[in-house]
Amino acid sequence: MQIREIGISPVKGGCHQPRETVSLAVDGPIGDREFAVVDRNTGTILKTVEHPLLVRCEARWADGVLAVAFESRRVAAEPEMTDEYLDLDYWGRFTAMQVIEGPWATEFSRLLGRSVTLARSTVTGSVVYGDSVTITTSSSLARLAGESQTAVDTRRFRGTFTIDTGDADAHVEDSWAGHELELGGALLLVKGGIPRCAVIDIDPDTGARGTHLLKTLANYRLQASDIMFGVYAEVIRPGTVSVGDHVRVVPPH
Repeated sequence: MQIREIGISPVKGGCHQPRETVSLAVDGPIGDREFAVVDRNTGTILKTVEHPLLVRCEARWADGVLAVAFESRRVAAEPEMTDEYLDLDYWGRFTAMQVIEGPWATEFSRLLGRSVTLARSTVTGSVVYGDSVTITTSSSLARLAGESQTAVDTRRFRGTFTIDTGDADAHVEDSWAGHELELGGALLLVKGGIPRCAVIDIDPDTGARGTHLLKTLANYRLQASDIMFGVYAEVIRPGTVSVGDHVRVVPPH
């Protein structure tokens, strides 16, 4: 097995972008979902499933500069941290965010048609639904493509890693739960499956809703009340992972 694709997004909900290499810290991929669009009035962090136009925004976070492309416009600046901290609701739990000054709030507000601002997580990995690393496999994607009779863009699942599992059975990753996974210079502990929502039916370029992948997946991956695809993992040995790196399930000690 080997790493086929890597993806992250510095702004939560923004365009999920391919990377050749990613560095994993104890709390997850460095630079992934470090910022989020928030609504002060409702006290919430905006979610892709409710605001699909977020996927049109392509963010780059490097050398202290946050650059975000909004279709024909691009704004870039060094985030100026304010003294304003917000306790915001994210999937029923409160997450501390620090409001930042800069040109992004105006652009996000224009795009979404509501007053929003940009904030930075005070705790890395706090604006994720489950664990900070997510994994999908080529075998499972091929099964879904066959069931839906359509090509499946891996970005719809917003995974940290897509692993090429060759001719392994679909959803082989389910069997990795509770095991360690060595990839590149990092070591992960694979956790449970990932419950999916209507985000996978959102076009990763335009934000338009137009497929029935979730319904198709529900026909054969419904477990209790959740539709499962891929697995979560946590970092137990930080390291760098690149496309093409070998992946190995570590035998039990």
